[in-house]
Amino acid sequence: MIDTVIFDMDGTLLDTLEDLTNATNAGLAVKGYSARSLEEVRSFVGNGVEFLMRKALPEDASEKDMEICLAAFKDYYARHWQDKTKPYNGILALLSALKERGVRTAVISNKYDKAVAALCEDYFPGCFDAARGEREGVPRKPAPDGIFSILEELGAQKESAIYVGDSEVDMDTAKNAGLVSVGVTWGFRSQELLEEKGADHIIDRPARILDLIDQAK
Repeated sequence: MIDTVIFDMDGTLLDTLEDLTNATNAGLAVKGYSARSLEEVRSFVGNGVEFLMRKALPEDASEKDMEICLAAFKDYYARHWQDKTKPYNGILALLSALKERGVRTAVISNKYDKAVAALCEDYFPGCFDAARGEREGVPRKPAPDGIFSILEELGAQKESAIYVGDSEVDMDTAKNAGLVSVGVTWGFRSQELLEEKGADHIIDRPARILDLIDQAK
């Protein structure tokens, strides 16, 4: 039986790629660095914004430049995270169906916590029982700490929970936490990569999660 579904955010619930790319390039621009393409930024996301900016910067960039560009990224993103971002098709219907079934839902993301809270409030008000992003003192995914904290908060057991994400980081997170992993093909990584990372299930549309729940009864 599955009574808890925990989601990644970027590339799983929300298509944030254009806004993340624009914020990355706004950060790079303050120090005169060259802009990055959508596809480059797609390959950089998944490990938090500091990792994203470090990947976007030239290898010889100084730590000071890194700090300046990251601050500019965050400033820009805080003002523009709704410009192009949107839920993937079928996500809102899925969340509504899960709530009707009494399934607990949560978000664990490597995006910084303030952004996770704001995006959940803006796009999914009242949809999640808990939502957490990157916070000081808590290891980022693929460390399982965030998953364990959410399960404890919700009073859920890992045996009846699944973790849904689009990246290798998400598949590793699920494995490290002892949860069934569900890879989605509509996000930032390929189906082939999800298969290589040993996803327990791979789905091509959100409604398939309901099928997985029904099959587990």
